[in-house]
Amino acid sequence: MEKMIFITGGVRSGKSTFAEELATQKALELGGNLHYLATGVPSDEEMDKRIKRHQQERKESLSNWTTWEQSTQIETIASSFSKKDVVLLDCVTTLLNNELFSQKEWDTEILRRLVRGFEMIQENCAELILVSNEVLWEGISQNELVLQYSRILGHLHQALVARADHAYLVESGIPILMKGEKE
Repeated sequence: MEKMIFITGGVRSGKSTFAEELATQKALELGGNLHYLATGVPSDEEMDKRIKRHQQERKESLSNWTTWEQSTQIETIASSFSKKDVVLLDCVTTLLNNELFSQKEWDTEILRRLVRGFEMIQENCAELILVSNEVLWEGISQNELVLQYSRILGHLHQALVARADHAYLVESGIPILMKGEKE
Protein backbone atom coordinates (compact mmCIF):
# COMPACT_ATOMS: atom_id res chain seq x y z
CA MET A 1 0.00 0.00 0.00
CA GLU A 2 1.38 3.39 -1.00
CA LYS A 3 1.95 5.71 1.93
CA MET A 4 2.42 9.43 2.26
CA ILE A 5 4.31 11.06 5.11
CA PHE A 6 4.17 14.84 5.56
CA ILE A 7 6.96 16.58 7.51
CA THR A 8 6.91 20.26 8.33
CA GLY A 9 8.69 22.70 10.58
CA GLY A 10 10.37 26.04 10.68
CA VAL A 11 13.46 26.99 8.73
CA ARG A 12 16.52 25.04 9.93
CA SER A 13 14.40 22.92 12.29
CA GLY A 14 15.99 19.61 11.23
CA LYS A 15 13.09 18.44 9.09
CA SER A 16 15.23 17.51 6.05
CA THR A 17 17.64 15.49 8.18
CA PHE A 18 14.73 13.67 9.82
CA ALA A 19 13.12 13.05 6.41
CA GLU A 20 16.35 11.64 4.96
CA GLU A 21 16.83 9.31 7.95
CA LEU A 22 13.21 8.16 7.73
CA ALA A 23 13.46 7.58 3.97
CA THR A 24 16.65 5.56 4.40
CA GLN A 25 15.04 3.42 7.10
CA LYS A 26 11.93 2.84 4.95
CA ALA A 27 14.02 1.87 1.89
CA LEU A 28 15.96 -0.67 3.98
CA GLU A 29 12.71 -2.16 5.32
CA LEU A 30 11.17 -2.39 1.85
CA GLY A 31 14.30 -3.37 -0.07
CA GLY A 32 13.62 -0.48 -2.43
CA ASN A 33 15.56 2.37 -3.96
CA LEU A 34 15.91 5.86 -2.53
CA HIS A 35 14.90 8.82 -4.69
CA TYR A 36 15.42 12.46 -3.78
CA LEU A 37 13.14 14.85 -5.63
CA ALA A 38 14.84 18.22 -5.20
CA THR A 39 12.75 21.27 -6.06
CA GLY A 40 15.29 24.02 -5.30
CA VAL A 41 16.52 26.45 -7.92
CA PRO A 42 19.81 28.29 -7.37
CA SER A 43 18.14 31.73 -7.45
CA ASP A 44 20.80 33.46 -5.36
CA GLU A 45 24.16 32.74 -3.75
CA GLU A 46 22.69 31.42 -0.50
CA MET A 47 20.32 29.03 -2.29
CA ASP A 48 23.14 27.86 -4.55
CA LYS A 49 25.27 27.03 -1.48
CA ARG A 50 22.37 25.21 0.20
CA ILE A 51 21.70 23.10 -2.91
CA LYS A 52 25.38 22.20 -3.26
CA ARG A 53 25.63 21.35 0.45
CA HIS A 54 22.59 19.05 0.23
CA GLN A 55 23.98 17.37 -2.90
CA GLN A 56 27.34 16.81 -1.19
CA GLU A 57 25.70 15.44 1.95
CA ARG A 58 23.74 12.91 -0.13
CA LYS A 59 26.90 11.86 -1.97
CA GLU A 60 28.76 11.38 1.32
CA SER A 61 25.93 9.49 3.02
CA LEU A 62 25.92 5.72 3.26
CA SER A 63 22.61 5.71 1.40
CA ASN A 64 22.46 5.40 -2.36
CA TRP A 65 20.25 8.29 -3.49
CA THR A 66 19.02 8.87 -7.02
CA THR A 67 18.45 12.62 -7.27
CA TRP A 68 15.88 14.23 -9.52
CA GLU A 69 16.21 18.00 -9.96
CA GLN A 70 12.58 18.88 -10.68
CA SER A 71 11.59 22.44 -9.83
CA THR A 72 8.14 22.29 -11.50
CA GLN A 73 5.74 19.76 -13.01
CA ILE A 74 6.59 16.85 -10.71
CA GLU A 75 3.87 14.77 -12.36
CA THR A 76 6.10 14.37 -15.43
CA ILE A 77 8.45 12.00 -13.57
CA ALA A 78 5.81 10.04 -11.63
CA SER A 79 6.21 6.96 -13.84
CA SER A 80 9.96 6.82 -13.08
CA PHE A 81 9.40 5.08 -9.73
CA SER A 82 8.60 1.51 -8.79
CA LYS A 83 6.31 0.09 -6.09
CA LYS A 84 9.31 -0.60 -3.81
CA ASP A 85 10.82 2.88 -4.09
CA VAL A 86 10.89 5.55 -1.41
CA VAL A 87 10.62 9.08 -2.77
CA LEU A 88 11.58 12.10 -0.69
CA LEU A 89 10.44 15.48 -2.04
CA ASP A 90 12.17 18.50 -0.52
CA CYS A 91 10.40 20.89 -0.44
CA VAL A 92 6.71 21.60 -1.01
CA THR A 93 6.99 25.37 -0.37
CA THR A 94 9.78 25.72 -2.92
CA LEU A 95 7.80 23.69 -5.45
CA LEU A 96 4.77 25.93 -4.90
CA ASN A 97 6.93 29.06 -5.36
CA ASN A 98 8.42 27.67 -8.56
CA GLU A 99 5.02 26.71 -9.95
CA LEU A 100 3.45 30.07 -9.09
CA PHE A 101 6.26 32.14 -10.56
CA SER A 102 6.39 30.08 -13.75
CA GLN A 103 2.84 31.25 -14.54
CA LYS A 104 1.52 34.57 -15.72
CA GLU A 105 -1.48 34.46 -13.40
CA TRP A 106 -2.13 32.72 -10.12
CA ASP A 107 -5.29 30.69 -9.95
CA THR A 108 -6.88 28.02 -7.79
CA GLU A 109 -6.13 25.38 -10.44
CA ILE A 110 -2.53 25.26 -9.22
CA LEU A 111 -3.64 23.66 -5.96
CA ARG A 112 -5.47 20.84 -7.74
CA ARG A 113 -2.58 20.32 -10.16
CA LEU A 114 0.01 20.09 -7.38
CA VAL A 115 -2.10 17.68 -5.32
CA ARG A 116 -2.62 15.53 -8.41
CA GLY A 117 1.15 15.51 -9.04
CA PHE A 118 1.78 14.28 -5.48
CA GLU A 119 -0.92 11.63 -5.88
CA MET A 120 0.61 10.41 -9.17
CA ILE A 121 4.00 9.96 -7.52
CA GLN A 122 2.40 8.28 -4.50
CA GLU A 123 0.59 5.82 -6.79
CA ASN A 124 3.93 4.78 -8.33
CA CYS A 125 6.07 4.28 -5.22
CA ALA A 126 5.91 2.54 -1.86
CA GLU A 127 6.43 5.64 0.29
CA LEU A 128 6.27 9.34 -0.55
CA ILE A 129 7.82 11.64 2.04
CA LEU A 130 7.05 15.33 1.65
CA VAL A 131 9.01 18.07 3.41
CA SER A 132 7.55 21.56 3.74
CA ASN A 133 8.19 24.79 5.64
CA GLU A 134 5.92 26.44 8.15
CA VAL A 135 6.28 29.90 6.69
CA LEU A 136 2.78 30.81 7.86
CA TRP A 137 3.94 31.12 11.47
CA GLU A 138 5.38 34.51 10.68
CA GLY A 139 3.17 37.58 10.88
CA ILE A 140 0.87 37.79 7.88
CA SER A 141 1.78 40.64 5.57
CA GLN A 142 -0.73 43.08 4.15
CA ASN A 143 0.85 42.57 0.74
CA GLU A 144 -1.82 41.01 -1.51
CA LEU A 145 0.69 38.69 -3.20
CA VAL A 146 1.90 37.37 0.18
CA LEU A 147 -1.68 36.95 1.38
CA GLN A 148 -2.62 35.00 -1.76
CA TYR A 149 0.49 32.80 -1.43
CA SER A 150 -0.31 32.18 2.26
CA ARG A 151 -3.85 31.08 1.42
CA ILE A 152 -2.68 28.70 -1.31
CA LEU A 153 0.07 27.22 0.88
CA GLY A 154 -2.30 26.80 3.83
CA HIS A 155 -4.83 24.97 1.64
CA LEU A 156 -2.06 22.85 0.10
CA HIS A 157 -0.75 21.81 3.53
CA GLN A 158 -4.27 20.91 4.65
CA ALA A 159 -4.90 18.86 1.51
CA LEU A 160 -1.62 16.97 1.88
CA VAL A 161 -2.01 16.26 5.60
CA ALA A 162 -5.58 15.02 4.95
CA ARG A 163 -4.10 12.48 2.48
CA ALA A 164 -1.04 11.64 4.59
CA ASP A 165 -0.82 8.51 6.71
CA HIS A 166 1.57 10.29 9.07
CA ALA A 167 2.31 13.97 9.69
CA TYR A 168 5.24 15.26 11.71
CA LEU A 169 6.19 18.67 13.03
CA VAL A 170 9.94 19.02 13.60
CA GLU A 171 11.14 21.53 16.17
CA SER A 172 14.79 21.93 17.13
CA GLY A 173 15.60 18.56 15.55
CA ILE A 174 12.84 16.73 17.44
CA PRO A 175 10.10 15.13 15.30
CA ILE A 176 6.64 15.31 16.88
CA LEU A 177 4.04 12.93 15.45
CA MET A 178 0.91 14.99 14.76
CA LYS A 179 -1.13 12.45 12.76
CA GLY A 180 -1.07 8.67 12.53
CA GLU A 181 -0.06 5.84 14.79
CA LYS A 182 3.51 5.45 15.96
CA GLU A 183 5.21 2.80 13.82
